[in-house]
Amino acid sequence: MTALPPSLISTLPGGYYADEGVFALEQAEIFESMWFCAVRAAELDRPGAFRTVQVGRESVLLTRSRDGSIRAFLNVCRHRGSRLRTEESGQVKNAFSCPYHAWTYDLEGRLIAAPNLTRMPGLDRSGYGLVNVHVREWLGYAWVCLADDPPSFEADVVGEVVTRLGAEEPIRNYGIDELAVGRRIVYDVKANWKLVVENFMECYHCATIHPELTEVLPEFADGYAAQSFVGHGAEFGEEVRGFTVDGSEGVDRIPGVSEDQDRRYYAITVKPQVFINLVPDHVIIHRMFPLAAGRTIVECDWLFREDVVGRGTDLGPSVELFHRVNLQDFDACERCQPAMGSRAYARGGVLVPSEHHIGEFHAWVLGRLGAASA
Repeated sequence: MTALPPSLISTLPGGYYADEGVFALEQAEIFESMWFCAVRAAELDRPGAFRTVQVGRESVLLTRSRDGSIRAFLNVCRHRGSRLRTEESGQVKNAFSCPYHAWTYDLEGRLIAAPNLTRMPGLDRSGYGLVNVHVREWLGYAWVCLADDPPSFEADVVGEVVTRLGAEEPIRNYGIDELAVGRRIVYDVKANWKLVVENFMECYHCATIHPELTEVLPEFADGYAAQSFVGHGAEFGEEVRGFTVDGSEGVDRIPGVSEDQDRRYYAITVKPQVFINLVPDHVIIHRMFPLAAGRTIVECDWLFREDVVGRGTDLGPSVELFHRVNLQDFDACERCQPAMGSRAYARGGVLVPSEHHIGEFHAWVLGRLGAASA
């Protein structure tokens, strides 16, 4: 194999993106072991509202309990293993009843009823409740962790934002937990989750496939990797009035955004599956749900001030800009995925200087997988 010049570094081998065995290891060592951004908390707007999400190899059931807190459980009946809920979302009155044998659990996950329960005097109800999953709320989302002993949320989640922005205060200015979902688009991407992350982290491709974005953020046309510089936000073009598909004026600015954050775009990657995009008048959150080595569901929320959404403001120009960016990015990832199993990519590809920071992501993946992935 030809030695690489100093300006290039190797990517991961193609098998890391195509092999289901590697993907299974990632499910266990990454998605089932780390904090995972699951749902927008406001979707669970009253007791009994629920949503099911796929976290690694597990289905997780999230609900609002009677005391107002969000609870999460493995979506598995403790009797014979039936899925309690197969819908993506819904509402129950007081409890979750298994459709197979009617074992019933309250909103705190306790076993409260079962047919012929009086004939099972030795059954310890407390020991047969639903399996709890750890939950934290931040930025208006419920984050879950399947690990018995979760890692530090402050270090692994908040810490990613601090590393990118230099402090936590800049993201607080956007009041993300108080914003409302103005639009949600779900994308079914036929590509490995790592290709999606790598694409988001670099802008070497921006001049090639993102004409609308580079009109709004001219520095991106030069392949500028904004995420590799602490605290940097890409500045809007001089004639650009807002973060919209045609550069026209956007909607009402978020009140807490500071003057030095105005007319700037900030991108943040929170490993393993969240992208945060900050602009003065809205915030865009991507959450990835990896389902197979070559398939990733991406749920994208456009968040605006509640009053902007409530009065029916036209959000189309703001949403359309990043919707096009998403389509362009995901098409690029899907073009790459088939080649990940090719002999031409068996040893991987290369990263040019403006992409070298992706090598840190690769090192992180290898570190999470450990020697078993070699």
